[in-house]
Amino acid sequence: MNIKLTRLEKYWILYDVGNSAFVLLVATILPIYFNHLASSAGISEVDYLAYWGYATSVATVAVALIGPVLGSIADTQNYKKPLFTACMMVGVIGCAALSIPTSWIVFLAIFVIAKIGFNASLIFYDSMLTDVTTDDRLDTVSSAGYAWGYIGSCVPFVVSLVFVLLYDTIGISFQMAMTIAFFLNAAWWLLVTLPLLKNYKQTHFIDSKTGVTEKSSARSLVKDSFSRLGHTFVEIYHQKNIFYYLLAFFFFIDGVYTVIDMATAYGSALGLDTTGLLLALLVTQIVAFPFALLFGRLSRQFCTDQLIRFCIGAYTLIALFAIQLDKQWEFWLLAVCVGMFQDAIQALSRSYFAKIIPAEKSGEYFGIYDICGKGASFMGTFLVGVVAQITGAANAGVSILAVMFVIGFLLFGKAAKLNEPARRES
Repeated sequence: MNIKLTRLEKYWILYDVGNSAFVLLVATILPIYFNHLASSAGISEVDYLAYWGYATSVATVAVALIGPVLGSIADTQNYKKPLFTACMMVGVIGCAALSIPTSWIVFLAIFVIAKIGFNASLIFYDSMLTDVTTDDRLDTVSSAGYAWGYIGSCVPFVVSLVFVLLYDTIGISFQMAMTIAFFLNAAWWLLVTLPLLKNYKQTHFIDSKTGVTEKSSARSLVKDSFSRLGHTFVEIYHQKNIFYYLLAFFFFIDGVYTVIDMATAYGSALGLDTTGLLLALLVTQIVAFPFALLFGRLSRQFCTDQLIRFCIGAYTLIALFAIQLDKQWEFWLLAVCVGMFQDAIQALSRSYFAKIIPAEKSGEYFGIYDICGKGASFMGTFLVGVVAQITGAANAGVSILAVMFVIGFLLFGKAAKLNEPARRES
């Protein structure tokens, strides 16, 4: 199989490079800066972790509610790119605007808006996968997206670290260092997205007989989208292979997204060294790159469902290890292990789903896929926050993630069995 990427595939991958800078910023520098604002206002460490979790949960729930409708609208011809562009710009502008507030409450509000834009843009971006490549290259291209996204995000992150960690030596204030970091990551995100915006064309869309005509009003467009979405929900319920896969995805991706969203906040709440946390998570990005490409190659030798099950099992062990984490070296070990499987489980889950859904309705289906992903992320971050506050111990909330992985593993086994006949035919 030829794995040389086409120009359009490369442009699609570049968006992963851009938005991953925001992901890394959220996973590392943002929680530390929020901790600075919160502690200045007299907020305790446990409450700081909880509030960060709640803010993340609000953003994920908002996208879970609007995502399917936006995805359904995007399946109409020529609508996917404009919607993608609008959501991307909300995220970019929100990222830059994080430098403005000095109040922790206002900072969280802007963060929620930026994260909503980011999350919503991924609905359209993921559904573009079927437009930019062929079925036999889905695993490879999806894995390459995450791989280059992780390593590419290190560029603005390393430059940001120089300012954030050495601001006093450079002769600037901490606030100015954070402003530079926010604007740098926002600019990176926007610039590397431009090639995709210029060259992407929607090749799969709803037929005009069942879709919406160009003369339709915005009101009828939304109405018809709701109608199609309702029909899609019924279709999914009867297509048990997709139904069980989405249930499985809801549970196992819970832990993955929660780890991504709260790793630095968790380590910071445990009192671990800030510099060590940032460098450890940089290692996660570096480790993720070769392992992402490795799993992309392995997908040509092993069934995708086998690789996904392997990743879920590995993440279960990671979650169990994290429960007792209280030392800096343990966080480093955790960061390396997460890097080995973080990309693979997300990339393979995305490409696996793209294989089992109708390409012309990818927007709708990925909108529903996003419900499961963001709904799980909400549940994970919310439960970690609640359990941490109830018990007064940050470690306690992590235990629930291991349970989610086990449930996801069992449900995915059911989905994989239902997909076996189709896989044999292909």
